[in-house]
Amino acid sequence: MNQIKLGLLVNPMAGIGGAVGLKGSDGESIVDQALQRGAVPRALQRVGIFLRELQPYQAQIQWFCWGGAMGEDSLQEAGFNMQVCGECAATTGAVDTRQAARALQQQGVDLIVFAGGDGTARDIHQAVNTSIPVLGIPAGVKIHSGVYAVHAKGAAEIVIKMIQGQLVSVAAMEVRDIDEDAFRQGQVRASHYGELLVPAEERYLQHVKCGGREVEALVLQEVAAHIIDELARDWLYILGPGTTTKAIADELGLEKTLLGVDLLLNQEWVQMDATEQDILHWLERYPAKIVVTLIGGQGHIFGRGNHQISPAVIRQVGRDNIIIIATKTKLKELAGRPLLVDTWDAELNGELCGYLPVITGYEDAVLYPVEG
Repeated sequence: MNQIKLGLLVNPMAGIGGAVGLKGSDGESIVDQALQRGAVPRALQRVGIFLRELQPYQAQIQWFCWGGAMGEDSLQEAGFNMQVCGECAATTGAVDTRQAARALQQQGVDLIVFAGGDGTARDIHQAVNTSIPVLGIPAGVKIHSGVYAVHAKGAAEIVIKMIQGQLVSVAAMEVRDIDEDAFRQGQVRASHYGELLVPAEERYLQHVKCGGREVEALVLQEVAAHIIDELARDWLYILGPGTTTKAIADELGLEKTLLGVDLLLNQEWVQMDATEQDILHWLERYPAKIVVTLIGGQGHIFGRGNHQISPAVIRQVGRDNIIIIATKTKLKELAGRPLLVDTWDAELNGELCGYLPVITGYEDAVLYPVEG
């Protein structure tokens, strides 16, 4: 087996705005709002999953990290020895991420593994550009960049391949991010900020998010018509974000938040842009179904852009009450790759694996594999 020098960099506030409906975590004011709404930092959970997978390879890894919550705490909890390259501020931000990335680069690590979202990827790019390979553990609300593994275990699998001496090529992958303020107004303005060198493992590396390349209005109307015909009275329908789910609202003559989670009861909205706590409140009163679609080009159905539909929500609703809708064109874009679940609950991810029906038209569905 190979010896490897790894740098670990964690944005501890990544993804904190998701479950409370803020659609992002960039900036101190958004983090403060999220904390005021009762949000709990969860990035460290993803890092913990990644590190547990690497525990059998402790003898092969030399770790370098930033102090405290930006890496040191996670490595200590997982039982790894490490060299700490700098102190973590009480409140971390973009400047800390860039400073830590440059310090890890100067240590001559073979790979920087970082946990965060698209904003974190932008900071890493600004700090090191393509001078050193990096790999992202997805922990943010929005993940449009192609520099992330499909999930924390996928990131570990890539590192393990390197330790085992398997040939792992690197490729320049896009760093993309959206305007969060516009995003909160229902507008997606994604911009390209550059590239990072990333281990190019097709199975475990996330693809850049794709928008729809064709207008499939008729297909979407058929999918929507099927869902509407199946709506049960006095059942709550939790509609995830996206143009595909929006088609249902369009057929009902309702306005939907394109990027939020909205709650439908008896063909009327009872709450729009709901948070996790809002959904759990309604679940105390009504049985429910979750209606979601996949992210084009990536395949995620949970864990990207819909953190409000949390593990607690999914468990209460139940696997059998999850409705996945998509056009066949969108499924074909995956080129045989499975649908993905990447919630904050590893056990739940496993429970959702297998084959699930995907509604692709009126009374038309296909069975499609799901992996966690």
